[in-house]
Amino acid sequence: MRKTLTALAALSAVLSAPLAAAAPQAAPQLTETSAAPIAAPYPDSSLASVQVKEAFATAKKTGRKVLLDFGANWCPDCRMLAGVFALPDAQGWLESQFVIVPVNVDRFTHNMDIALKYGVKVKAIPTVILLTPEGRPLNGDASLALGNARSMSPQATLDLISSWNQRG
Repeated sequence: MRKTLTALAALSAVLSAPLAAAAPQAAPQLTETSAAPIAAPYPDSSLASVQVKEAFATAKKTGRKVLLDFGANWCPDCRMLAGVFALPDAQGWLESQFVIVPVNVDRFTHNMDIALKYGVKVKAIPTVILLTPEGRPLNGDASLALGNARSMSPQATLDLISSWNQRG
């Protein structure tokens, strides 16, 4: 009986404590060498503020980082980046490391304030910002690096994100 109570107390403590930040895992070696663009990966721009707030709450509970993907459905590189994110091996790794929020900026007329909050000005899309659960940017210096997603291999895309992930 005493062992059962001790075990239950230990389990309760584990379940009620927030998860510690997981050590960043390196990007997987993808079997896919290309990706198909996604037609409309960005939701209505009015949803972004709520989705970003929810992402940070989830990140704090799960120990993952937040990946904000600023783009628009008219943008070929944005749609290609979404295609890379949708590859099965990539998707599994990305979801294990990040809470991902596609932020629709339309024609640079919406949600620009969200990026500015983290010290990044969206000058071109896609702009990708990796943030700690506390909101500290990990790649503010390179947030435009995925702007040529159409010319990057899926592996190169994930390797770049993985290098940012290692920063924090």
